[in-house]
This record gives sequence, C-alpha cells and structure tokens, in this order.
Amino acid sequence: MSLARIEQQGATLVIVNANPTKRGALSSDLYTVISQALERAIDPSIRAIIFASEGGFFCSGGDLNTLRERSGLSLEERRAKVQELHDLVIGLRNAPVPIIAAIEGGAAGAGLSLALACDMIIAAPSATFTASYVKAGVVPDAGLTSALTRMLPRQMVSEMCLLARSVTAERLADLGVINAIDTDPLRHAHAIAESFAKGPRKTQGTIKELIGSAYENSEVQQLDAEREAMIRAVVDTEAKIGIAAFLNKEKPDYP
Repeated sequence: MSLARIEQQGATLVIVNANPTKRGALSSDLYTVISQALERAIDPSIRAIIFASEGGFFCSGGDLNTLRERSGLSLEERRAKVQELHDLVIGLRNAPVPIIAAIEGGAAGAGLSLALACDMIIAAPSATFTASYVKAGVVPDAGLTSALTRMLPRQMVSEMCLLARSVTAERLADLGVINAIDTDPLRHAHAIAESFAKGPRKTQGTIKELIGSAYENSEVQQLDAEREAMIRAVVDTEAKIGIAAFLNKEKPDYP
C-alpha cells in the first residue's frame, strides 16, 4: 500500500501524505509523489498544489529507524540521502504554482521544513510545530535553520532548535508564519486554491520567483529583478486582460 498519493481536484493537485501509523513520517513514496506533483504542475491547467496528510498528523519528519540504518552507509551515501530531501525542499520553493500546506496534528523535524517550504500554511487550532532533531542527537536539515531564521527572532529559533519545544499554531500565526487557523484546514486550503485558479497563472508564478529571490538579493539586485519582470509582464496577455478589466470596472477573466 502506497504511503502517499496525488489527488487532482479541478485545477488543484493534492499531495496526500498517507502514513498514519508513523504520524506521517517521511517515506520514499512521499518523495516520489512530491516529485511527480511538481512535474505535473508544469501543465498550465494546474493552478495550485495543496500538501496535506491522512491520519491526523501532517509529518513527523524522518523515520528514526531509517536514520539508524543510514549510519552504516558511507559518507557519500549519507550525503546523497540528505540531498534527496534537500532537492524536494528546493522543488517546493521553486514550484511554478502556489503551494498551500494544510496542517493537522502537527509538523515536526523535516516535516516542519516541508511545511515552511510551502507558500502558505493553514493549520488546525491544535496543531503544533516542533524542531525535534536535538532530542535524537541529530541536527536540523532540509533548510530548517534557514527558513526559521528568516521568519523568527534568533531567541525563538534557539528555543525551538536547542530545546525542541513545540510551538502552537496560534503563536506562529501571531508571528505571521501561519496564514490562518481553521478547524478544517484542508477545506480552507481548497478555498485559497480556488482563488488562485481564478487569477493570472503566469503572473502568480513570476511573483513567486520575485519573493524567492528577495531573500537572496541585495536591494539593488531585487529592484533590477522587479524591473525586468515588469517590463515583460506589461506586454503579456495577462496584463492586457487585467488592465482592461480594471479600467472597465469588471472582473478579469484569465484563461
């Protein structure tokens, strides 16, 4: 039985992490499904991706039994295994369409990394977020320290990573890391995905790229990136449709 699957609902792809007996721990099936979803998202008919779980817990991170087995591998083999996970994180960040994480139960370890790699996060009120690595005597990977330090003060990052203290959805929502708290995060995520489907797909993709590059670029570099993006966008069909609709006080009808 597969531990992950893709469901297509209209213009939305839903990645379902289906490993409830291990609280959604990472699996080779999940790696494969995420990669397949990212490949399918190139299709212009796909407008959003939702990353969800089955069984009440989003993702508990790496399976410790698997990590123990990896200790017997060579240095290069261990590096390659971690790189597979890192490639997934890069893929999520660089996806051509917005990705919404629908969090139930919680996200821990690399599961937290995957959630933070998404463009938006909707969480259940009871959801918790834990950088649990130190409890097992290992260190964060999958871009967790990079993501957390961009989003949170150093003192809170230290609390999460050095003490492995769980943080509530409410606290992260107050800090702007979580977009919304809902008793039905998947339903809420679908509502957002429907909004994306009505918008200009190419423009949304370009905005995603600009948001991503802003974390790496200097202010001058980012101004240059915005300039180049704008001079191309203004002559695109999406801009023509959007500008005409705005001037005519109508809702744009993007293809």
